[in-house]
Amino acid sequence: MRCLESLVQKYCNHPQKLPQIHTLLITTGFFRSPPPDSQPRCQGSTGTTFVYNCLIRSYLRRGDPPATALHLFTQMLALGTSPNHHTFPSLLKAAAASFSTGRSIHAQAIRRGLLLDDFVNCSIVRFYSQLGHLYEARDTFDEIPQPDMASCNAMLDAFCLNGDLESASHFFECMIVKDIISWTSVINGFARNGNFRGAMELFRRLMHKNRQAETVTVRPNEATWVSVLSACANMDGAGALHGGTQIHGYIIRHETRMTAFLGTALIDMYGKHGRLSYCAIVFNAMDEKEVCTWNAMISALASNGNEAVAVGLLDRMRAEGLLPNHVTFVATLTACARARLVDVGLRWFEAMNSELGVVPLMEHYGCVVDLLSRAGLLNEAVEFIRRMPMEADASVWGALLGACKVHGDVQLGIQVGRRLLTLQPWHSGVYTVLRNIYAGEGRWNEAAELREAMENAGVKKIIGQSWIDSGCSVQNA
Repeated sequence: MRCLESLVQKYCNHPQKLPQIHTLLITTGFFRSPPPDSQPRCQGSTGTTFVYNCLIRSYLRRGDPPATALHLFTQMLALGTSPNHHTFPSLLKAAAASFSTGRSIHAQAIRRGLLLDDFVNCSIVRFYSQLGHLYEARDTFDEIPQPDMASCNAMLDAFCLNGDLESASHFFECMIVKDIISWTSVINGFARNGNFRGAMELFRRLMHKNRQAETVTVRPNEATWVSVLSACANMDGAGALHGGTQIHGYIIRHETRMTAFLGTALIDMYGKHGRLSYCAIVFNAMDEKEVCTWNAMISALASNGNEAVAVGLLDRMRAEGLLPNHVTFVATLTACARARLVDVGLRWFEAMNSELGVVPLMEHYGCVVDLLSRAGLLNEAVEFIRRMPMEADASVWGALLGACKVHGDVQLGIQVGRRLLTLQPWHSGVYTVLRNIYAGEGRWNEAAELREAMENAGVKKIIGQSWIDSGCSVQNA
């Protein structure tokens, strides 16, 4: 039996060997043979529990359905094998989509007295937060007698993940000791929830803290850089670009390794601020490129007037052996729409499923409608919507409505606008575009009726604003 445990320990991370090892354990009666004594039969293991833990973790890592891991746990209990603190974190990952299953696993951990283990508690906090159950996550955290750094970071991330930035800020300030994970969690939380300036301010605090210290103890890592670059990418104004270039300079000066994800974040940041030359410099200097890197470069080109180059980049990407994904085709179809490359766009739309196995999503159908609409092929766009395998959403109809106004198809515009009002009765933009179509045709009664309907529904037109950005200071003008 000891050799079987050693076999599991050695080869459980080999996906192709895992079913063979599992079959061997069953056919040799390993699971039916309890250990003759209570001493561990393998270093770091407790016999059968260790083997079950390895199998559960390995099947999850291999990408098997979560039910496989949960079935192994059920079998484990049925045979009288006791789970330990290594069992439950993997099980909670398997139950990530099911609140009731996770609660049952939580109850098992309580019953077996494992809630004193920080590793288990940390996993439970993460489980509840990922499902949006912030109260349960906080309740679990509050029951930890002496939470360690990992548990505190898990709770901090739970607040950020669920958009409670006020609690996240308070919790962060109350932490006596903060590591780089703490700082990165709250920076990323602010950026992810749209408070980009808050993310930048936190990052500046971190860098100021490092400059004040005699030795840098909280050094930014790849996740920190990516989070703050995301904030710079999505923040308006010259101050955002200035902050992004400063970060890029710091990365170069400190010879930080340019990973695929860090390079992707830089390309995305420069692309959203219209600096295509910088995008190209970063892209061409990268030795390691992932699909996300190519996606960022294609999007940058498509958004800054180089649509033909963006479409050509997809061919280069495939030539280097990388398979495009959903994001790749959104960027490519957007480039085709902006450049009026109708035939090219339709060809890629057909190829994405038939040749590359990428099933089109609503966003891709919206891109094709936009492609046809911008080219003035409004009837073809309507026919394409009718042939869609799912009901078109507001984004698809919205692409067609804008084109109806541009190309002067009043009747179709009215039909599409009325359809959109049933999907988005609260959207002031739909009322405005439809009212302008009526007014442009001199149909003042219908325009007045639409304005009255908008007021009765309590929908208010968004007031236009202009902003002046001076460094890090933004003022409403």
